This record gives sequence, C-alpha cells and structure tokens, in this order.
Amino acid sequence: MDLGLEGKRALVLGASRGLGAACARELALEGAQVFAAARTADAIGDWADAAGVSDRVTPVPLDLSDAAAVTALAERMAGERIDILVNNSGGPAAGPAKGQDPAKWSGAFGSMALPIFTITDALLPGMIERGFGRIITIGSSGVVAPIPNLALSNGVRGAIAGWSKTLASEVAGSGVTVNMVLPGRIGTDRVGELDEAAAKRTGRSVEEVAAASRATIPAGRYGDPAEFAAVVGFLASTRASYVTGSMIRVDGGMLKNL
Repeated sequence: MDLGLEGKRALVLGASRGLGAACARELALEGAQVFAAARTADAIGDWADAAGVSDRVTPVPLDLSDAAAVTALAERMAGERIDILVNNSGGPAAGPAKGQDPAKWSGAFGSMALPIFTITDALLPGMIERGFGRIITIGSSGVVAPIPNLALSNGVRGAIAGWSKTLASEVAGSGVTVNMVLPGRIGTDRVGELDEAAAKRTGRSVEEVAAASRATIPAGRYGDPAEFAAVVGFLASTRASYVTGSMIRVDGGMLKNL
C-alpha cells in the first residue's frame, strides 16, 4: 500500500529511542523527511544509520522539560513545512495518586503536556493554510484503563486525550486530522524500566513480573515497536484522511474495555 508519504515532512518528538524512534524510522522508511527531536541527538544518528535512512533524518536536540527550548523549536519548525507531527513525551516516575507531591503534578504536566500543546499550536497555521496535516499523539493504555501506581501518567495523559479530541473537532474541516495511539505493553526500554520497578516493589524477579504481564495479553507477548509504528505510519498517511478524533489501541487485545 502506498501511504503517500514520499516527500512529506515530519517532526517526531522523543525520537531517540522506544516508540518515538520507531515512529520516526517508519516515516523515513516510507519516504518522509523527518526532523527527529530528543535530548540525546547522537542516539538518533545511530538508529538512522542502522536503518539506512540517515539521508532522510535530521536530528534535533530538544529537552521537553526546558520551556525556552520548546518555544525556540516551535518557532523554528513554524518556519519549516511540517506536514506530520508525532507528539511523544516521556513518562514520569511511578507512584500513587494518594499523597502525590503537587510539585510533581506540576512538573509532569509541564514536561509532558505543555510542550505538546505549544509545538502543535505553532505548526497548525501552516497545516491549515496548506489544507493538509496529521497530528498524532502517543498516549498510553492508562487513558482508557488507569494503570496502578502510574498516577502521574494516567492523569496527565488523560488531560492530553481531552485536548486531542477537542482539537480534532476544531480543525477537521481544514484537512488536518488529530488522533491518539495508545500502546499497551510494547517491548521498549520504558516498559522494561516499569517491570524492574514493579519487581523491586513486589519482591519478584523481573522475569516473573514480565510473565505475569504477558499472561494478561491475549496475544501472549509484548508488542514490537515496529508494530506500533506501522499504525502511526497509516494515520500519518494520505489514506487516513477520514480518521480523526480517534484513540486507537495497539495492545495485543490487552484492554477488555469496549
């Protein structure tokens, strides 16, 4: 299937590893020119070289927790022709909702949500003017079914989901689609870190924790980042022009919610 991405220009946040890197790689392999933003720009060069797409990937240093850097990037990218934006922010530390430090709530919102809102707002005018845009935000299955001991992530990503759905309605008539993709247990460094934290908290081994997680997934395994990125690639494509305001799960059937 031709996704119509040849010559499109994309900005992918959090693109040094995990889901962000997988999405940036997928878009580049489909022919898009990709600005891949992350704190560790060297890591971007490494995976781009390994995938043979270094000529289509431009590493961009960015710390999403640095408001000034986010504003500078937003202004710079507003001067570029960006057709596709993949919003991806790292997850905060695990912890309960009860007794959570207000400063941690503020910090999580400031590093996860506000940068996404700022950068999206900067790129939207150009997308609307050209009559084409794809805004895809990577969320979490915790948006649908809150994950125990991930209160900060559940709360902030829930706020992002409300923003995404609202924005989708506002720009749908302009050729701009706005969607979220919700990963389940995908085999990334982040999921490995969460398994390690759960192992320490419960006194089990990491393998025992992972086996218990796999047992809750009908597919019987963790997903591959490339499988997740394939869904993002479709949503970024010209083929997905009538899909907007949606939250699409990529979780191997893990969530039982309708």
